[in-house]
Amino acid sequence: MYRWCTDEVEPHDRFDYWREVRAKGLFGVTAELERGQRAGFYGEFSLSQVGHGGLVELKASPYAVERSLSDISHAPGDSICVYQQLGAGGWFGGMRSSDFAIANGGFATSHTDLPYRTRPLGDSGFHLRIVKIPLGSLATQDRRVRELAPKAFSDATLAPLLDACFADTCGAAATEGSPDATSLVQALGHLALIERGIVRPGSRRGQAALRTARLSLAQRLIARHLQDPKLAPARVADLLGISVRHLHMLFEVAERSFSQTVTEERLKQSRRLMREAPERLIADIAAASGFDSLATYYRVFNAAYGMAPGDFRAQAAGGR
Repeated sequence: MYRWCTDEVEPHDRFDYWREVRAKGLFGVTAELERGQRAGFYGEFSLSQVGHGGLVELKASPYAVERSLSDISHAPGDSICVYQQLGAGGWFGGMRSSDFAIANGGFATSHTDLPYRTRPLGDSGFHLRIVKIPLGSLATQDRRVRELAPKAFSDATLAPLLDACFADTCGAAATEGSPDATSLVQALGHLALIERGIVRPGSRRGQAALRTARLSLAQRLIARHLQDPKLAPARVADLLGISVRHLHMLFEVAERSFSQTVTEERLKQSRRLMREAPERLIADIAAASGFDSLATYYRVFNAAYGMAPGDFRAQAAGGR
């Protein structure tokens, strides 16, 4: 991962350096800000390789951005971008389609080589994440892909899947050598193309993307409902809108089955609680982690780690 911020540049040079070296040279965009507002400018970003794509996270003071035809000719990308807007939100305009705004947590998709303008909506400035996916890694010859001007992601059915897949892609970027990175990035790109009407959900690529994204969402639903001792496949399948059989098929390609995933996540939760609250009763920790009885918790914990929960907590306290 590569990180950089304007603290590495003298204050009076920060925006000029950001505009010429970072915005134009690295991202292929034109940055503009009134001269009188440049003194307090701040910007930072990180770049990570993830699968066949790249992840950018950017935070910066307010300024205007344009990806012009000149910018595109000097720095073509030929990639699909999936943007997640954070903070106060952002505005996109200057395109063949209508202008639009994205609120905190919202997504937009586009091809890199079409012009646009953007700016943050609030005084807090930019905060966004972008996954850039080269078209070559998506194995599509459909010419419509290169006509995808920026557009807010609006499919309410696909949105939770995109959100989960995007979050797992960001997690894979933070884990060097993640075996899931390539499939997550491909799924993210194909979900964007499903939403834009270019990839059919029932096609081979569409089905593969939906399987990957549903597994991501299933794992997040497990984490969200972990404390419920009655958490069962039927509950998660219902939340996903699929059959229980389909749910188990999703976990067949994962390292762990549904029940193994639930058990391991509960054990991880209990270990975290023991470290964070060493004075808390183990019975309370077991209940807070979703175990239906203290006896079950002791049995499962000992089988997994070869020691009782109390011994683990004593070791953790001794290692401080």
